[in-house]
Amino acid sequence: MSDRPSWAATGGRTARPDAGGRPVRTGADATASTAVRYALVAAPRLSLDAVARRSGLHPDLVRRFVALGLVDAERDASGRLVFDPAAPAVLARVQRLRTGLCLNYASIGLVLDLLDRISLLEAALRGRGTRSGTPPWT
Repeated sequence: MSDRPSWAATGGRTARPDAGGRPVRTGADATASTAVRYALVAAPRLSLDAVARRSGLHPDLVRRFVALGLVDAERDASGRLVFDPAAPAVLARVQRLRTGLCLNYASIGLVLDLLDRISLLEAALRGRGTRSGTPPWT
């Protein structure tokens, strides 16, 4: 079995290049010719210091957020925390909830989960359209 994504699995669209060097099929539709591209560079990752500096938080507080599950992080080969480039935006959202609603950090995780579920449900409703002539409430 091949570790390459199949054409049907990507829906005929360009898949995200893999930093592991695996090929990615590209093309506009099933009848178009396909090409195989290899990722030349790894996806950009931010260090703990870079995330702390960009978000204006102390690195120990960022580590606490990782331990609470408020922001996602991985460990690199040397064991240091690395983050997605969107991590400072997630941390800013956590800080806005903390100051705006006066919530503790444990309850912010619950609020973030609920807000994510609400946005998914609203997107599903928008995709379905309205059944009556009345506009949606949002």
